Amino acid sequence: MSTPPLQPPEPIRAAVRAYAERQPTLRASTALFVELITSLLDDAGINYLSVTGRTKSVESFAAKAERTRDGELLYRKPLEEITDQIGVRVITYVHDDVAAVADLLAEELAVLDDRDLGEETAREGRFGYASRHLLVAVDASRTVPSAYESLRRLSASVQVRTVLQHAWAEFEHDIRYKGSVPKEHARDLDRRFTLAAGLLELADREFSAIRDRLNAGVPDRPVAGSGTGSGTGPVSGASSGSATATEIPADPRLDAQELAKFLAAAYPDAGWSRTDHYTWISGLLLELGITSLDELGTIVAQVDPGEVLAAMGYKYPPGAVRRLDDTLLAIYGETYLGLHGNRHREASLQARLEKVRGAA
Repeated sequence: MSTPPLQPPEPIRAAVRAYAERQPTLRASTALFVELITSLLDDAGINYLSVTGRTKSVESFAAKAERTRDGELLYRKPLEEITDQIGVRVITYVHDDVAAVADLLAEELAVLDDRDLGEETAREGRFGYASRHLLVAVDASRTVPSAYESLRRLSASVQVRTVLQHAWAEFEHDIRYKGSVPKEHARDLDRRFTLAAGLLELADREFSAIRDRLNAGVPDRPVAGSGTGSGTGPVSGASSGSATATEIPADPRLDAQELAKFLAAAYPDAGWSRTDHYTWISGLLLELGITSLDELGTIVAQVDPGEVLAAMGYKYPPGAVRRLDDTLLAIYGETYLGLHGNRHREASLQARLEKVRGAA
């Protein structure tokens, strides 16, 4: 006759029931934390790959609440002491931006805890898991938009890591924690995981060096008209002249790759922007009727980019797309605010427009 599994004490069961009741509300709060942190990164000009969130499942909360050490429960008050109920993950491209994200969060939010697990591993003379873990809350002394007021009584666990650190962590977790490592191979696979971690750390350093070299080596001024122009011709292989039924209308927007090259020359001190942001702002340019790099070059020359940058007062070098965004805002003002593609951010754009006008 098998022995039934031990039931957790009633206080733990009560905490799990309470967590199950509040989890739907926490899901909404998780989405708000993702939105808040994303807006902070965008406003600061920090480049990143993704910002995602997850709300701890009831099963995961219960398992953590039941953990013991030397026969004693690790969490006497699980609802208060389990601090990763709301989780946010920021993935950056290069290692330098991990520190930039952590510094920004420390400036804009209350940081309740901050652990650099990569640094801790390095101090032990090892290679392995590398990630910056911060516990943040909305600072009670700061004014925040009304949409985020509900976050004041909550905290979020934020992981910040590079895309390579993330790849290693996800693969290692998938292999090791799903019990797929045979015991007789564990030591050899541990060695291989360590070797992979060391190689990825080296790759992270090289990616940082590549970015720094590119930022230092681009031309000082844009070359107007370089690239494909409007790109409104027929598809490759179609004959010139009148359109036929076999032709596919070309996208009238500026090509994102050509726009990226143009902006790298126009704003040589700017960092990279996310790939999808070049496509996004080309849509705004189309709304303004700008469909060629010649036109864009003439328009951006109307303002001093250094003056616009100084007016914004960024703490970190903004990406090239943000620099163009600011330039268009300075030139077109309310017309730019009224574009269909800017409806979701009218309030933040209005605040930035006031900065530009205040410096004029």
